[in-house]
Amino acid sequence: MLLGGDVTGSRKTAALLIHGLGGTEHELRLVEKTLKGEGYETKCAILPGHGTRPEDLVGVRFEHWLEAVSVQYLELRARYETVHIVGMCMGALLALALSQLIGDRRGKVVALAAPVFLDGWSLPWYRRLRHVAYHFPRLRDNFRVKESEPFGVKNGVLRAAIKARFLRGDTFHYSWTPLACIRELDRLRRYVRKRVRRIARPALIIHAREDELTSLRSAYFLSQRIHAAKLLVVDESYHMLSIDNDRRLVANTVAQFLGEDDNDEQGFGTSLTSVFPEPANEPFEGLVGVSLATE
Repeated sequence: MLLGGDVTGSRKTAALLIHGLGGTEHELRLVEKTLKGEGYETKCAILPGHGTRPEDLVGVRFEHWLEAVSVQYLELRARYETVHIVGMCMGALLALALSQLIGDRRGKVVALAAPVFLDGWSLPWYRRLRHVAYHFPRLRDNFRVKESEPFGVKNGVLRAAIKARFLRGDTFHYSWTPLACIRELDRLRRYVRKRVRRIARPALIIHAREDELTSLRSAYFLSQRIHAAKLLVVDESYHMLSIDNDRRLVANTVAQFLGEDDNDEQGFGTSLTSVFPEPANEPFEGLVGVSLATE
């Protein structure tokens, strides 16, 4: 029996997938593939300023991103009885903000590596100086925040492949973002923190223990403030857990969570670590063009 998705079926369920800052739908491809395999209709949002060149992010505000995903959610909602929202990194913040904004209890929200706080182990000590730079428009719009190792991945083979793609100039992910865009991320983080208790739909929060961008403080903040929340902490990935060593675990957990009975709150407020203990190492050729099956 299908868990959702088919418009001719009885449940008519879809999922809106939201990528992260500078990213594309590639970072959620395995999640999308898994959900489609369970019968869900999926739609990958493309955020304003993305999918072209990094310079197009200058002038984009977080309200533009939130408006874009709101429109795409409402388009799905007009066709399907239930629409789930799944986001990665900044997309997770937008998924949470959208859940706060629409107030629709039908459907669930999944936050993958939500950077509620920017306090990961790889961030430089001077990161707080960015708030001073925000007051200087020329510096804010022209300073480039470059992607650097470990590129959010713990898997060495995948990391090397991502580095090679950046050097080739591939467009699967921006190699840098303007500082002005980091300012909008900071504004979005504050927006979500202030309104987190308004989230009425069940939530799944998945976070890596060794996330180099945002510590487990973000995951605990969300799980303690959303009434119906489940938390899974993974141990074999860095920030980009949807493509790293735990990607199959992440994708399967998302599918299982979305397929659970909406009225069954058993297990909310608890950790899923003991329920889903095993990381996976399934090939993910779609993102970087290499197989990790022989590692």
